[in-house]
Amino acid sequence: MKYVLITGGVVSGLGKGVTASSIGVVLQACGLRVTSIKIDPYLNTDAGTMSPFEHGEVFVLDDGGEVDLDLGNYERFLDVTLTKDNNITTGKIYQSVLDKERKGDYLGKTVQVVPHITDAIKDWIESVSLIPVDGKEGPADVCVIELGGTVGDIESMPFIEALRQLSFSVGPDNFCLIHVSLIPVLGVVGEQKTKPTQHSVRELRALGLTPHLLACRSAQPLLDNSKVKLSQFCHVEAANILNIHDVPNIWHIPLLLRNQNAHLSILKQLNLLSIAAPPDLEAWTRRAETFDNLTDSVRIAMVGKYVGLTDSYLSVVKALLHASIACSLKPTIDWIAASDLEDDTAQSAPEAHAAAWKSLRNAECVLVPGGFGDRGVCGMILAAKYARENNVPYLGICLGMQISVIEYARSVLGLEKANSHEFDEDTPDPVVIFMPEGSRTHMGSTMRLGSRRTLFQTHDCVASRLYCNPHYVDERHRHRYEVNPDVIGVLEEAGLKFVGKDETEKRMEVLELPGHPFYVGVQFHPEFKSRPGKPSALFLGLILSARGKLEAYLSRHQNGS
Repeated sequence: MKYVLITGGVVSGLGKGVTASSIGVVLQACGLRVTSIKIDPYLNTDAGTMSPFEHGEVFVLDDGGEVDLDLGNYERFLDVTLTKDNNITTGKIYQSVLDKERKGDYLGKTVQVVPHITDAIKDWIESVSLIPVDGKEGPADVCVIELGGTVGDIESMPFIEALRQLSFSVGPDNFCLIHVSLIPVLGVVGEQKTKPTQHSVRELRALGLTPHLLACRSAQPLLDNSKVKLSQFCHVEAANILNIHDVPNIWHIPLLLRNQNAHLSILKQLNLLSIAAPPDLEAWTRRAETFDNLTDSVRIAMVGKYVGLTDSYLSVVKALLHASIACSLKPTIDWIAASDLEDDTAQSAPEAHAAAWKSLRNAECVLVPGGFGDRGVCGMILAAKYARENNVPYLGICLGMQISVIEYARSVLGLEKANSHEFDEDTPDPVVIFMPEGSRTHMGSTMRLGSRRTLFQTHDCVASRLYCNPHYVDERHRHRYEVNPDVIGVLEEAGLKFVGKDETEKRMEVLELPGHPFYVGVQFHPEFKSRPGKPSALFLGLILSARGKLEAYLSRHQNGS
């Protein structure tokens, strides 16, 4: 196995995940098979219990793994299907070692960070890197490893040591280290400062790892004299100093790396020049240029709880981007804090209330994404009601689907106190209930998680026609509550149709409102499987309906014909 390690220095949030994904794209374009591993040095076992404000989006994998959002970048860029073991955390490593210690596997030895923790990290990396993720047989050619955080963090030290040992054991021809660092510009002169990167590289070398390539993040292209300085003081060849400056969209990053011959430097280090082909990035180039040249935009109202941090909905944003570009449109997302739509806000913050409603009324379509807790629920219900009553295309995802059921029960059935048990345990009309397979005492990995099958109840529903499959679809889930099966009959009599159910027919997966241009709620998260060039069917339906083109599209693509 050949390993490419991506580390970061100076500051966090430099875009190591996008850099790692882009390197994978370029290596794939050279004909190599690529897999990815993300190392997160936090003590949590996984990302499942973290607040989106704390950590950004929790990305869900086919096997139910709740992982770092960077794995979403890997899956989208590389079009692979990763496993929960492709995300390594300090919590997972220590838990595995302590489990062994309790079973007596260490035969009375004193269990220490070195060698037991570091050995566990190495073993994990070497075993996971062999798991095929591209649907083909056998292991990949290259494993790209991203180490979260920045060099020098206390929590990263066991991983740095394990990776140092790994680089020594696999040999120089099988290990390539790329250090991502910041080149800031200070003062009115606008001089690019290399000193922070020099210090970062010096610290990395002191820990036993020497970078083969530098990936320098900057607002503007790196100047020649800055590159000379970096080469001289960081002991890295000038040809191996890459500049990842700001670009119009992130799809340009693989092209930026290709244009600087990053692939040649990596392939040379890994002794792969003889088997690799010149990178074929034609489709990628077309996609990046198409996005740059789009002029017509579609206005989307995103009504959610975590709109203050857009990373909370990263996959939703990417899915909207993929679908919009497929329709030759540029997405313009109006972020609406759900609570700003509520009547209470009209009293406490009238300007915010007015602005939120203005954005909602100006939107061509409405999307209510997933979330937990009761904050903003009343605002989401108002958004769903507005979209339903005014024939505005609506897509509700997970909580967004449950919101549409609560709204329909209140507005159409006249059940004014209809609610979810999540928000009101004592509601007399529970239309959304706690899921029996969940745990009430533990939060981590106790939800309905991962890829599950949805069976379409009718072949002519909008969802089955969009998926071009009259029978079923497999999508990823992450929820604790679901529509109460006891109220399905009365809801359907009133006009709301549940066109997708699980294999037991007790769990409602897809709802539609006949006669509406596009009013769809889904219990699963279709955004997790959207890819550039392969947009999610339901997101595509939302954008098409926003422009009145849905029926024409469905007629052309009737059930895959």
